Amino acid sequence: MKKRYFYLPGLGAALILSACLLHCLLREHSEVIAEYTLADRAAAIYPDYTGIVIPPNIAPLNFIIKEQGSRYYVEASSAGGGSINIFSKTGRIAFPAGHWKRLLNANRGQKLHFDIYAKDENGRWVRFKSITNEIANENIDDYLVYRKVHPLHNGWRAMGIYQRDLKNFDESPVLNNRFYEGVCLNCHTFYKNRPDKMLIDIRGEKYGSGTLLVDSTSSPQAEDSSVKKIGTKFTYNCWHPSGRLAAYSVNKVNQFFHTASDEVRGVVDMDSLILYYLVDSGTVKTSPKFSRKDRLETYPAWSADGRYLYFCSAPMLWSDQNEIPPEHYNEVKYDLMRISYDIESDQWGELETVLSAKDTGLSILEPRISPDGRWLLFCMCDYGSFPVYHQTSDLYIMDLDAARQSGQYQYRRLDINSNQSESWHCWSGNSRWIAFSSKRDFGVFTRTYLSYVDEAGEVYKPIILPQKDPAFYDSCLQTYSVPELVAGPVKVTREKLGRAVRSSSQIEVALPITMATPKAAAPPEPWQERE
Repeated sequence: MKKRYFYLPGLGAALILSACLLHCLLREHSEVIAEYTLADRAAAIYPDYTGIVIPPNIAPLNFIIKEQGSRYYVEASSAGGGSINIFSKTGRIAFPAGHWKRLLNANRGQKLHFDIYAKDENGRWVRFKSITNEIANENIDDYLVYRKVHPLHNGWRAMGIYQRDLKNFDESPVLNNRFYEGVCLNCHTFYKNRPDKMLIDIRGEKYGSGTLLVDSTSSPQAEDSSVKKIGTKFTYNCWHPSGRLAAYSVNKVNQFFHTASDEVRGVVDMDSLILYYLVDSGTVKTSPKFSRKDRLETYPAWSADGRYLYFCSAPMLWSDQNEIPPEHYNEVKYDLMRISYDIESDQWGELETVLSAKDTGLSILEPRISPDGRWLLFCMCDYGSFPVYHQTSDLYIMDLDAARQSGQYQYRRLDINSNQSESWHCWSGNSRWIAFSSKRDFGVFTRTYLSYVDEAGEVYKPIILPQKDPAFYDSCLQTYSVPELVAGPVKVTREKLGRAVRSSSQIEVALPITMATPKAAAPPEPWQERE
């Protein structure tokens, strides 16, 4: 009995204290609602989550209020019901994940309002104009896979391919080189936005250069995933919609440095051609139509129906393969081409020029076609094949349905571009979202942005990949690049992928001999191909 009597006063005191705290909060909440002055502008917040379209399944868009004040209050609300109310002494606003999820799910297609208040130096509350965003009806794919690497000039250290659950802030490595000395991880390509079938490009002197083929389509269990090492390096690659083959480029890429430029690094593709890998037979083929000795062919991309292969092609303006950079390197501009393909007969049709560099005045790169087959997203820059190093690189879109009807390929520059490089873009599985890399923040590090695309092809103001700490990017010294949206997590373990990297067992392939077939590769030079 004495024990029970001893603890009850403590419990009573705790209840009284809780009641007092709740009363104070309610009192201050009523003060915010009832007594304030109106500002004639919206509050400045970082990241800039204003005037955007929000995926209904995105993690909380936490932000910092960039206004003077001793205390802050935010109410997030929507017409469909529900609200989130937050007080802050620092201006950092972090939305509770559960409340945020319920608010967005209940208000798909509705406006989302941020009402922001700040207490000034005189102890009075100021209410800013509401920030209004829109919650989309369509989800974005649940996961984003990207490469994180320090932006080094002539070597690589810690780098990896990571996956992020976009519904929250969970990030995990798919594969990194922490335990694989000297391995560079490059391209990662998924079949139809699915995490169970993918290609990962690896290269290094110790374990050799090659490609990991991951296929767990027959089993959802990670331990049952098939991981094979193909004994050739796929640089830029893409899956045919059938999943029976993948097209890829072989590129002889060299880095050099500018003595006076906004970007000190430069990249030139000295030689390249396109091949395709047949999964069932483990063989590699090509066609003389896209493996010409006098042309540079790269960035293959299949149409949604698999009937056409799009790629970029430019004339080779030099004969000396040892001069870096070669003569006229800054005059190389790529055309956008396509060629028809019949998978049943394995026959290629005739080449077509979709868009000519002569007409655009720019180099056309990185074509990606939406899964619904309607939109072609690409970038253009002043010259060359590596847009991430060009401030002039912007994103453009083309309506392929309109082109089929009119016979003319019309394109337009997207309003979401900045005065820095935009590159490395991809589509969501439902064709309503894109992810892309941009250097718009200070021009040094690439960050990943997400944008909504409506049925008419209008692309809306982008959202930087949200982080739990809204100040995260202020101190992040890594680049986020090559984003790929996928429907779920990659379940094959990094240990299993690592064993495949280190294994001497691999699928041996013989490159078909063509006029453009590269010579035997020297040991890989220590620079990063994809920032």
